[in-house]
Amino acid sequence: MLTLRKDLLVLGLLAIVAGCHSDRPHDYGQQRPPVGQLHPDDRGLQSKDVIEAAERLAMDLLALPELNAAGQQWTVVVDRVENLTADPRMNYDIWVERLKVNVAREGRGRVRLIENKARFTDLRHRELENPREGFGQGDQSGRIQPNFALYGKIMEMTNRATSYYLCEFALTDLRTREMVWTNAYEVKVAR
Repeated sequence: MLTLRKDLLVLGLLAIVAGCHSDRPHDYGQQRPPVGQLHPDDRGLQSKDVIEAAERLAMDLLALPELNAAGQQWTVVVDRVENLTADPRMNYDIWVERLKVNVAREGRGRVRLIENKARFTDLRHRELENPREGFGQGDQSGRIQPNFALYGKIMEMTNRATSYYLCEFALTDLRTREMVWTNAYEVKVAR
């Protein structure tokens, strides 16, 4: 009888431990599916595509021999994504923003990111009491000019059941207009 009670106690504790194996509610995985996986109910480009493209493209960009042999940091401003898809209202800037984050994280010491001029001006006017004062020897003395611009364009070829997306990204030298790097992410998705 004592052995049966111990066995039931052990089984009860195991059931409790097994039931508490995760601190997330049971339906959390359905409410918040992982961003790195495709969702069967979604169509078109998904978060998995953004993440995959940004990781692969950032590594490719940071492996440029010209960048690694430069001896100084490249100053890069991140621009926007030009939307050349069937839905011209869609904003695809999330692609370059994710790419920017990956380049910033992995390119320390080699790449210096410079704020976009329009955003910089807006921030400065909103946050500084007198944006024309407080910069030392004149307003222009402390500014760093970007040498390169990182931007993208997303194109779509639609068919009856699928769409083919070509997501092209480029880094252009702002002094010479030379496109020093370009690469693409391609994917075919159900419509």
